[in-house]
Amino acid sequence: MKNMLIMKKLFFRVAIVATYFASVLVVTSIYGGNEDRSGQAGATELLINPWARSSGWGTANSATIHGLEAQFLNVAGTSFTAKTEIIFSHTIWLKGSGININAFGLTQRISETGVLGISVMSMNFGDIDITTVDLPEGGIGKFSPSYLNIGISYAKAFSNSIYGGANLKIISEQIADNSARGVAIDAGIQYVTGIKENIKFGISLKNVGPRMKYSGDGLSIRAYLPGAANSITVEQRSAEFELPSLINIGAAYDFTLSKNQDHLLTAAANFTSNSFTKDQYSLGAEYSFKKKAMLRAGYTYEKGILKSSERTTVFTGLSAGFTIEVPLNKEKGSSFSLDYSYRATNPFSGTHSIGARIYL
Repeated sequence: MKNMLIMKKLFFRVAIVATYFASVLVVTSIYGGNEDRSGQAGATELLINPWARSSGWGTANSATIHGLEAQFLNVAGTSFTAKTEIIFSHTIWLKGSGININAFGLTQRISETGVLGISVMSMNFGDIDITTVDLPEGGIGKFSPSYLNIGISYAKAFSNSIYGGANLKIISEQIADNSARGVAIDAGIQYVTGIKENIKFGISLKNVGPRMKYSGDGLSIRAYLPGAANSITVEQRSAEFELPSLINIGAAYDFTLSKNQDHLLTAAANFTSNSFTKDQYSLGAEYSFKKKAMLRAGYTYEKGILKSSERTTVFTGLSAGFTIEVPLNKEKGSSFSLDYSYRATNPFSGTHSIGARIYL
């Protein structure tokens, strides 16, 4: 009986690894980024990482990300939450543009193997002048667009090596008197192996959902039919748009630099296959000292990013960040940490994120 269980467990692990590498081959050969479809997707705020810790890696850590922040990159990582994790993060998006992002969320272990998570991300664009053809300079009022994404996730540890999860996202966009609503689903899996469980793989599918479209009074106009004395209201139809779906495939390796694991270096890599833009390749590394101080950096490459004449993104590739963590109660394992990340851009003065995190 024991041998059968061992063989069953071994077969399950081999199947997961085989599926992982098969997915790599399929995605890279068939579902590569389609540059011809650039700009055709909507709800592109789904591609923005609002969290301060993981954004310093440049999305390289899809295989090793743990806790609430994994809800964005690979939801399977939320299953590593020990008890309760709460995060608030503020991002100055493209400094100088006047756009700010606030994100809040928590993950809670609800069983021996299951973790439930919820997060809210809100984008604030500030006040924008209302302009018309006759008044292109404005002066007749202002409006404030608002984007809101809500994520509800569940992740589970299937064994000591295999973790999986799913995330349901509710999408809301409002611009003056027009709005759009939609839903999307993420799914991910992480696999941990190695003698010291220092080899990690991850794959996630993000932003899969039905098309969205705008509706509201802003699409209505008053017009006169030929020969009619009274005006009528005519509502224009808006075009539907697809969500920016993508696939992340990542790997990571932990280098233990001391016997007591006070010094730990993690190297990570990730491939992102985008449906509506160029594919991206990310490399990142993080150094951890006693899990109290962490430094990280990453670089994200896509075709043409090295030349300003060919670059089609505001980001130039480099990212970096750090974390300072302070224990609150050693017996309960609770702690408080501050996270910061910087993402280089051209133009603008970069994107800055700062977050506060509490483990209970």
